[in-house]
Amino acid sequence: MLKYNKEVIFMPLEQKKQYTVEDIYALPDGVRAELIDGEMYMTAPPGLTHQRLVHFFDRVIGNYIQNKSGDCEVFPAPFAVFLNNDDKLYVEPDISVICDKSKLDEKGCHGGPDWVIEVVSPSSRPMDYLKKLVKYQTAGVREYWIVDPMRNLVTVYRFNTEEYSIQYSFTDEIPVGIYDSDLKIRIKTE
Repeated sequence: MLKYNKEVIFMPLEQKKQYTVEDIYALPDGVRAELIDGEMYMTAPPGLTHQRLVHFFDRVIGNYIQNKSGDCEVFPAPFAVFLNNDDKLYVEPDISVICDKSKLDEKGCHGGPDWVIEVVSPSSRPMDYLKKLVKYQTAGVREYWIVDPMRNLVTVYRFNTEEYSIQYSFTDEIPVGIYDSDLKIRIKTE
């Protein structure tokens, strides 16, 4: 309603639609999106370099867990992670490592995974470096890696340590904090 007099103008504010997990599940087959604070973000199909990196991490981490008879499990995207106990936050990290089996059910992971890896693409840069960083930290993720193939750089966040963030190149041996440096990963050996 718009009323005008010499003193006050009243206008309704435009209401932005708040999406829920139900809206994510209602998307057509093959269409992927993530949900942060009720705002839906469509995800583009990943490129070749992205997929090679996701496969590399899935294989290396999975082999390590298997060889150590570990309790953790590794899940590549698409894998549903419900970070909060609400229907306004749904993400699909490129790699999720979950050690607490009570967080898992047929729908995915409920709560923060122990370790999350996101492979940056040009369209996901602000999401991975800003929005998801905050959401993962507040959800109790212990370690978060942002893998940037355009810069050959890995930014490692260990949220529960004094060394909050460290940058590595693809040629460095990167220690995995959730395994007390027993696992080190070098992305490029060339």
